[in-house]
Amino acid sequence: MGSFLQRSEKILRYICIMERKNNPYLPIWFALILIGGILLGVVVARRNGGMVFRQSDEKLSRIMKYIHDNYVDTVSGAVLEEKAINGLLEKLDPHSVYITAEEFHEANDPLAGNFEGIGVQFRMERDTITVINPVPGGPSEKLGIRSGDRIVKIEGKNVAGVKMNTTEVMRRLKGPKGTEVDISIFRRGAGGLLNFTITRDVIPTYSMDIAYMVKPGIGYIRLNNFSATTHEEVYNALVQLKESGMKNLILDLRSNGGGYLNAAIEVAGEFLSGKTLIVYTEGMHHDKEVFRSEGNGIFERGKLVVMIDEGSASASEIVAGAVQDNDRGTIVGRRSFGKGLVQEQLNFKDGSALRLTVARYYTPTGRCIQRSYKDGLDAYNNDYMHRFLDGELENPDSIKFPDSLKYKTPGGKTVYGGGGIMPDLYIPIENDSSLRYYNICVNKGLVYQWAFDYTDRNRAHLQQYKDIDRFDRTFSINDGLYQEFIRYTETKGVKRPKGNLQKSDHYLRTLIKAYIARNILDNEGFYPILNTIDPAIQKAIEEANR
Repeated sequence: MGSFLQRSEKILRYICIMERKNNPYLPIWFALILIGGILLGVVVARRNGGMVFRQSDEKLSRIMKYIHDNYVDTVSGAVLEEKAINGLLEKLDPHSVYITAEEFHEANDPLAGNFEGIGVQFRMERDTITVINPVPGGPSEKLGIRSGDRIVKIEGKNVAGVKMNTTEVMRRLKGPKGTEVDISIFRRGAGGLLNFTITRDVIPTYSMDIAYMVKPGIGYIRLNNFSATTHEEVYNALVQLKESGMKNLILDLRSNGGGYLNAAIEVAGEFLSGKTLIVYTEGMHHDKEVFRSEGNGIFERGKLVVMIDEGSASASEIVAGAVQDNDRGTIVGRRSFGKGLVQEQLNFKDGSALRLTVARYYTPTGRCIQRSYKDGLDAYNNDYMHRFLDGELENPDSIKFPDSLKYKTPGGKTVYGGGGIMPDLYIPIENDSSLRYYNICVNKGLVYQWAFDYTDRNRAHLQQYKDIDRFDRTFSINDGLYQEFIRYTETKGVKRPKGNLQKSDHYLRTLIKAYIARNILDNEGFYPILNTIDPAIQKAIEEANR
């Protein structure tokens, strides 16, 4: 009971500090939702021009003791604590969150640039942990663990055929550097289980999916987040691409949910000359902080195309906003997510943490692109569905920005705030009735599954392909293989319709080939093939060629 009160009071004091300065126009009501529908109201009121909590410590202590002593059933202090804190934060904004100790590493490891574990990419295939690829140089690869291996036991306990989510698998395989974990593996043709004792190590993670020359003179970089290592990854990729003859660049930030603010600033700085404004942050209790480029960017010249969509958020929007507001490049795609709030993290001794919104960020023209959350958390989280139903994903005409949110770039271009970054060149989602068979096969996961099974059966033959160039030139989904795939879809209840399906068949053949390439060459095999049927990529290439 004491730990809950101490932590709740620490959070309340932290938030109180953030809200203490004069603000007579924005009184905030904090509601703590307690178990069984019990509502703990912590009221923020104005008093002598300042804001104070009314007897919050006394209320917390009395209510918690009353529940503990009198509630009809046994009460879990940990569950009560989590519900109370989450209830409090839900009344603030969508991005102020409480992270439990169990969730902490899952939330932070992707941004840290590394984690400690055995070093394998895996997927649950038919309730079995299947190794997709061992991490190069990691402890699993060094011991000889291969793509296609099935992990059937961990520490002597059977994990094959057991319904287990990815989080539980990660919990069992991760661990401090230097610790050991025993696993048993089934490998085709091995004649029994293979036993390994793996010493965990630091495993690098990468925020860059791929960097390659998509066309002569045009480089392509795809980022999945902005982590501690993103700037170094991007810098090294730019050096290599320039050595390969890159004159223009496509930076793909689609579905990139963001990450570290500093990583976004450093990446944007590679494209901007001089001391150019990138972004500034400001909050009631945080003075205005301005971030500019250093003036030594590696790609200050050359055509720049930045790709975004409704999944591009936060740090992605900072980069896109800096490029757009400074007339540095062309933004291609669809309206971005719309997250313009900055969080700070408060850590607790038990490994949990609080991320509290403390400021807003503003693009160089002065616009805040945070979309409204006045209609509540559910409406905020369902924004994609609203965009789909409103027709925005197929046509941008449904987007209406008030004149008060219009801004002008130095070059005279009109840009908008209040709801994400609007692209300069809009690319709708592909809505072609002739692709129905393709879409059904993709949505049901049939393409991935067939490609995985094919790779698994033919892994020895496919190992001859050591690079994407040779694979792309010499491997094809011929008519025999494609008919095999069609028969497979029929066994899964999806029959290929009659009629002109030339485009659908082409897309399916290409995607099958891309997945097989991923299974043996990872992303270096996947994206160069997939991008040939991506309409948005093709438009970006056209723009980069102008």
